Amino acid sequence: MRHPAIVRGRHPWYPGTSYGLWREEAGTFVTFRLLKRKDASISVVDMRPCRLRPAEGSGKPKETPWHDDGMTTENDPAEPAVTYPEKQRLIDELASKRTSAFAKYQAFFVGRPGFAAFLRYELSVMLFCGLRGALGYALRGRFFPGLFLAAGRGVAFGRDLILRCPGRIRLGAGIAIDDQCTLDARGVGEDDVFEIGDGTLLARDVIIVSKSGSIRIGRNGSIGSQTILSGTNGIELGDHVLVAGQCYVGGGRYRTELGAGPMVEQGLVSKGPTIIGNDVWLGAGVRILDGVRIGDGAIVGGGAVVTTDIAPETIVAGIPAREIGRRR
Repeated sequence: MRHPAIVRGRHPWYPGTSYGLWREEAGTFVTFRLLKRKDASISVVDMRPCRLRPAEGSGKPKETPWHDDGMTTENDPAEPAVTYPEKQRLIDELASKRTSAFAKYQAFFVGRPGFAAFLRYELSVMLFCGLRGALGYALRGRFFPGLFLAAGRGVAFGRDLILRCPGRIRLGAGIAIDDQCTLDARGVGEDDVFEIGDGTLLARDVIIVSKSGSIRIGRNGSIGSQTILSGTNGIELGDHVLVAGQCYVGGGRYRTELGAGPMVEQGLVSKGPTIIGNDVWLGAGVRILDGVRIGDGAIVGGGAVVTTDIAPETIVAGIPAREIGRRR
């Protein structure tokens, strides 16, 4: 039996290197991505069949958005596109007696080892976090950048921010973070990143949490008030993305097998990272589930629930979201 060929290339909608699986005998083409876990094992995620037909006399698709980089290999068919991110229960970590209360606090909030890092975090938060007026903005602008892994010039920090493990977060230049926002990088591993690009605005009460995997937010975007980005397998937003208020992006789902114990203890199920392209507009109250890809220039109407991929420059709305038009 002839094995399907695996082709490495770059898909124009999705950042990063992806792979394609071409089954000549079945005339189908499937794209997928490889996920490298922290234990160095490799899993296949995001298998997506493409509606392509082979060209006459050719072993490759006739019309495809796929950009083949010329590297092929022979391999067995890929495994299903479902992953099971590790679920770390906060209550178990806090109740653990294996570490001291100080070590727990430092791991949960500071995110850096050493007493100097702890002291800097404590003084910055206690003295400047809730300080009102122009003096508060000036002092936070002076002392808060040192809490982060990197911070560009001119970052504006609002009042009462919740910062968890800021030493794992990179901030670009000219970012504005409004009052009462939360940046939580506890789930960012050694191979992951948590970064926000130049000139991006986070409105009041925005929550960005990495439970596991990377968080990437591009340049010159705007994230509306009370929006939540909660990543269990990675979230990426491109440049110039508009996100209206009270949106929810990412998140995982609990496993629900009967007889396997309480659902809260079964762990998570993920279909892969959530990736939003450049120049995308999400209306108020949009919900985007994990594993979804939204192409460049797309518009999602307010209140929509996005469960499947959206092509570039498409306008969608409804529950679940369906195409209602194209940009002109």
